[in-house]
Amino acid sequence: MLLDTASLYYRAFYGMPETVTAPDGTPVNAIRGLLDAIARLVRDRKPERLVACLDADWRPAFRVAAIGSITQVLVASGVAIAEHEGYEADDVIATLAARAATPVDVVTGDRDLFQLVDDDRQVRVLYTIRGLARLEVVDEAEVTKKYDIPGRSYADFAVLRGDPSDGLPGVPGIGEKTAATLIRAFGSIDGIKTALDSGHGGFPAGTRKKLEAARGYLDVAPSVVITATSVPLADVDGTLPARPPDAELLTEIGAALGLGSSLTRFRAAVTEAAVTERGNP
Repeated sequence: MLLDTASLYYRAFYGMPETVTAPDGTPVNAIRGLLDAIARLVRDRKPERLVACLDADWRPAFRVAAIGSITQVLVASGVAIAEHEGYEADDVIATLAARAATPVDVVTGDRDLFQLVDDDRQVRVLYTIRGLARLEVVDEAEVTKKYDIPGRSYADFAVLRGDPSDGLPGVPGIGEKTAATLIRAFGSIDGIKTALDSGHGGFPAGTRKKLEAARGYLDVAPSVVITATSVPLADVDGTLPARPPDAELLTEIGAALGLGSSLTRFRAAVTEAAVTERGNP
């Protein structure tokens, strides 16, 4: 299980009241919400391995304030972390998914990662948009059902249609239905550009004009969406520990931040999963 950690604690930050604070008044809603989320995922999904993937560089102010404590808790508890300077968490996730020799669940609220679904390699997305209690399991069939495109074509589709969450304006005048039609007809942005260059391709006149006008955008936009799959990460084990490697530090952090029952549930879920997986304490 690969966690889009920023997506989870972003949801927690805005989903839990700011009155959830440490004894010194520091807001800890993001941390407590993240711990509760991981505990639930581990209990419900029982992953053999778990990796919390992070953005090494780009972090808004509230994430800067929270990430140090979150990292401390994860490290002290023995949950694996993966990040790399110069890359976003999406790239880290894509690289680990590409390396995996076993089935992979990617937990995220970011539709961009739909591009990773691969039925042959058993890579799917657990989409959190409706909450952890109603996770959407997204495989290739679900992508096709949602958008009427081949299951692995989401990135090119998003470039055409646009995605405000990524700052992608899309091709002016090309909506979701036309974008899907183009992807089905030409397979990819590269296929569309090749058809434009050939002067043929069977485009309606209006559609060709819109695509030609957006040619510069089509040349650069895919790099914003398409994830890197060769981030130079060190090997990440991800095995859940039956006991935290630094229980004393974890207890100290929990007391200092007032993590209370969230930390208790988190520790119990991780321990139970580890013991169940290995068959002994």
